[in-house]
Amino acid sequence: MTEPLSFSALYRTCDPKGLSFETTQELEPLSEIIGQDSALAAVDFGINIAQEGYNLYAMGPSGSGKHSLITAFLREKASGEPRPDDWCYVNNFKDHRVPIAIKMPPGDCIRFKDDVAECIELLKTILPTVFESNEYRNTREAINQKYIGMQADIFQNLQKEAEKHGVAMNAATPSRITFVPIVEGKILSAEEFKAISGKEKEELNAKLNAFEAIVKDSLRKVSQLSKSLQKELMALDRKTTADTVETLLEELRETYSEIPKISAYLDALQYDIIKNVQDFLVKPDEMEMPPFMREYVTPSFRRYQVNVLMAHDENGGAPLVYEDNPTYQNLVGRIEHVSQMGTLLTDFTMIKPGALHKANGGYLILDARKLLIEPFAWEALKRVLRSKEIRIESITQQYSLIDTTTLEPEAIPVSVKVVLIGERILYYFLYHYDPDFKELFKVSADFEEDMPGTGENIRLYAQMIGTIAQKSSLFPLSAEAVARVIEHSTREAQDNEKISTHIATLADLLKEADYWTRKAGRSVTEKSDIETALGAQQERMNRIQKKLYEQIAEGVILINTEGRAIGQINALTYISMGGHRFGVPSRITARTRLGKGEVIDIERKAELGGPIHSKGVMILSSYLGSTYAKEAPFHLFASLVFEQSYAKIEGDSASSTELYAVLSSLSELPVAQNIAVTGSVNQFGEIQAIGGVNEKIEGFFDVCMHRNPGGEYGVIIPRANIRHLMLKKEVVEAAKEGRFKIYAVETIGEGIEILTGVEAGVADGEGNYPAGSVNGRVMARLKSFTKTMQEYGKSMTKE
Repeated sequence: MTEPLSFSALYRTCDPKGLSFETTQELEPLSEIIGQDSALAAVDFGINIAQEGYNLYAMGPSGSGKHSLITAFLREKASGEPRPDDWCYVNNFKDHRVPIAIKMPPGDCIRFKDDVAECIELLKTILPTVFESNEYRNTREAINQKYIGMQADIFQNLQKEAEKHGVAMNAATPSRITFVPIVEGKILSAEEFKAISGKEKEELNAKLNAFEAIVKDSLRKVSQLSKSLQKELMALDRKTTADTVETLLEELRETYSEIPKISAYLDALQYDIIKNVQDFLVKPDEMEMPPFMREYVTPSFRRYQVNVLMAHDENGGAPLVYEDNPTYQNLVGRIEHVSQMGTLLTDFTMIKPGALHKANGGYLILDARKLLIEPFAWEALKRVLRSKEIRIESITQQYSLIDTTTLEPEAIPVSVKVVLIGERILYYFLYHYDPDFKELFKVSADFEEDMPGTGENIRLYAQMIGTIAQKSSLFPLSAEAVARVIEHSTREAQDNEKISTHIATLADLLKEADYWTRKAGRSVTEKSDIETALGAQQERMNRIQKKLYEQIAEGVILINTEGRAIGQINALTYISMGGHRFGVPSRITARTRLGKGEVIDIERKAELGGPIHSKGVMILSSYLGSTYAKEAPFHLFASLVFEQSYAKIEGDSASSTELYAVLSSLSELPVAQNIAVTGSVNQFGEIQAIGGVNEKIEGFFDVCMHRNPGGEYGVIIPRANIRHLMLKKEVVEAAKEGRFKIYAVETIGEGIEILTGVEAGVADGEGNYPAGSVNGRVMARLKSFTKTMQEYGKSMTKE
């Protein structure tokens, strides 16, 4: 019969003496995360390859150090790379709805903005001075006098013509002239003119009509002179403004002569200033109006501003950006608005950059889950990576049913390496369902959850513990404390030959242990502080576990841990909720009788069994048929159930336990109730590994110790799970004392022998099993079923 495991196989210890230090203060800090060689190689490849579509997806469980590693890697690489160009938006004076994007060398955008602002401020001061100067006034007065003289000549000529035509003329205004006839040196009144008739009146009307034509021609000339005067005055203003502006802008043109867009912009700027020179001459303080109205009538110079979208530090390298909130606008930028007199207004100065602008020429890190849950953000990112340009568009504009006028800024070319950080399931989901993903993110870095527990890795792990303690300002740890942390990390890896690389869990444990160290008034964290921290973690989260154990102790949940029973067995189950994992025993029962070769899974019939659990029951059905009914019909009806289960049951780790219950019922051999079982089975009766083996064993141990600490108990586990054992010290001590036995089996035969105390039995050459063996008794029972069925069939035939 299979012997129980030695207590030394139940826990892998870490010897503090092998760590070669007294406290972690003596250790050199690590510069990189350990145990991630493959992921590091993938990151190095993905970041350094300069080809289209080779963006990076870093996957692994949350807390594995992905973000820290990638950030540190990129920060070092980015610091040695050249700074990218600056970008700014300026007003498009031809079409303000399409602001112009200008690329400039690093550091020039801010300087250009300041230069333009200084120039505009100078013009606000210089232009009023120029237009108030004696030179300008004299020139303007000379032009006015010239046209006044020309206008006077026209009216003098007109007066002469009036005398020739016998008309008295009165020029009320330059555009309105009245005249009346003169007869014999006397100006006729309206009544006198009406009194005239006949040929005399016709002659007077002819003179008046002829003179009226001359007046109209003269007034036309006066009007033309007024237009010419205004044109000449405007030309004077333009020339005066142009001379002033040209002087100030010439230096800017020379400074930025190598950027064609700036030269074109300065030309348009000069033209707009000349065109709107009156804005520079207005004095709002002299306007008679309420103060609150002045901001609406005061000329705005915002159109002359430079909107610096991205400017880079002179001492920095390539940008490295992590966007914690990757909304659509935070990625591609936004156009802001202000409310004015009940209306939303915007202009190019309200264009704000997104994370892609900030990372342009460098690296952008995004959280995959956060990105995917934000509306439109994922599609926007793909569009940018495909088109290689950032186009700021309003979401409301794209999806609005009503057309509204808004800005359409010029697109900005983009060159950025994007790193997505997320869980594996998201990577596989995107790869399978989004055809663009595999074209845009061709490199994946898969972060390991554990690493081999070699001597070198243990040394590095101790260094990492010291590094975390140092960076988090924690007290140093003693060698004994470090050894205990390594042992716990081995348990977290669920493999006694490996160590967990989950950095977040390790850091949390060290911080909590440091709390207990400080509370005890010590300056070095000891093993006892680690134990206290682990115990406190357990106590904070085990309310449900304790409630279940209480119900078992009170008999509410039926679990036998003494005696023997036919067709009844204790299964080891595993529960994980809210980050807390624990095991609890569950009773499985089996009933068998004459039937048609069916094994009924009551959980499945009640729709409480998951597909994997149902698969396990089907496999044990196949095992029963292929083992005991190779040459004869299988006249069996068996039913299996998890007693007192009221929720979904999933997994196949109880399939061997269910098979043992069926064999017990068929052989009518009682099963020891002080032994619990876990393990899945295949069609050949081989026991396969399961998960959560430590929690399952400890769960049954706790229930047994609560009932009768002096009793003897045990569990049966798959032999493949021996390497996963890292049991708590109470279980190890009980095993050392012989009070708790752990059996590791490879076949159903080994397990049924332990449970019944009866030899399983091996078939001879003819397929017969020893009469007193478990298999022999099962075969005998099945043969009796067959015989009964045959006799029943004969009796039915006779009737």
